[in-house]
Amino acid sequence: MTRSPRYSAVAIALHWAIAFGLLFMIWLGWNMDGKESWFQFHKSVGITILILTVARIVWRLMNPPPTAPTDLKPWENKASHAVHIGFYALMVIMPLTGWLTVSISYDFDIPTVIFGLVSWPDIPGVGFLSNEIGYAIISNIHSKLAYVLFALLALHVAGALKHEFGPEEGVLKRMLPGLFGKTGKPALPPHGFLVAFGAAIAVFALIAFVPKLFSAPAGPQANGGGAPEASDTSLQPNWAVDYDQSSIVFTFTHDGQTYEGSFGDWNADIEFYEDDLAASEVLVTVNTGSAETPKKLYNDSLKSAEWFGVSSFPEATVHLSGFEKTADGYTAEATVAIKENEVTVPFNFTLDEEGGATVMTGNTSLERKPLDLGQKSDASAAYVSEAVNIDVRVTASPDG
Repeated sequence: MTRSPRYSAVAIALHWAIAFGLLFMIWLGWNMDGKESWFQFHKSVGITILILTVARIVWRLMNPPPTAPTDLKPWENKASHAVHIGFYALMVIMPLTGWLTVSISYDFDIPTVIFGLVSWPDIPGVGFLSNEIGYAIISNIHSKLAYVLFALLALHVAGALKHEFGPEEGVLKRMLPGLFGKTGKPALPPHGFLVAFGAAIAVFALIAFVPKLFSAPAGPQANGGGAPEASDTSLQPNWAVDYDQSSIVFTFTHDGQTYEGSFGDWNADIEFYEDDLAASEVLVTVNTGSAETPKKLYNDSLKSAEWFGVSSFPEATVHLSGFEKTADGYTAEATVAIKENEVTVPFNFTLDEEGGATVMTGNTSLERKPLDLGQKSDASAAYVSEAVNIDVRVTASPDG
């Protein structure tokens, strides 16, 4: 008996990579409750499967699979073809419904960052589904597709084993990698590697990067590479800030680990008199889109409507007034306005002379809830700490 030719090495690699990816994604989906990092990994695997499926479809079009064994019964041939069509449909539909589920989430707005490296957008134009009913329908379809996959997998494996160990011509070794690759050769010399994987890369880039080329940068732009333009204010600033030697740093806890971030774009109008604290006043304007943390996921999250809502509220302000001298330095009332919310907290600071300039070092703490930060996805502070510490260092010199 002459064994039927094998699939090409690329087809075999894509087959097993996608097969294990689908099974692993289902396992993640069933075990990721309460594990936010697993949720992100689940999304990354799903998008990877979608992109690999593009490569596999193009490869199959350019490299037709080996012909079916001649001793297959007509109904077996049709059943095998139907199962393969079902698998290809699932390879597209499962990731797409998962992507759609994330895109219409109305109570857990967490951006998608592929393997912590590449921002992945939501599907545009699906806002009409972003409600309890729409989300329930799509997410239910996505989860139930796992059972369809298992049913197709059972039929696929049963058919392969039947024809491998029955009297018919075997087919299993045509798709097994490694040692079994020595039992036959591909039906035709494979070709189109660059086209197949180039198409997959092009689809990935088209979705992940092209929209950014046409989107306006969020928030005010830096003034000559330094701070944003000064805000309209009645203040009479009498201090010039050295922004290269100044910083606004925030510290928060996520999943039990402490992280530090900073704002790279802000402006401070300072009218401060050590001998006339009652007449002193400071207005700080912060470009919320300039927040930077150690993880891209956090950066993207902070820009979303769930947190700073940068597209609608590109600026936050801090107004300092009510200055008083203390035993350790100074204190002031800091009125913080983020989005449409405002809180007033104490701000304690000291003044020191360094290299001919005055250095102000201060700190305060903000609660997320009054400022409506992360209140849909993490109102109970199960993931992100309720309190966020703010440390400020401003190096300035008398202006004029």
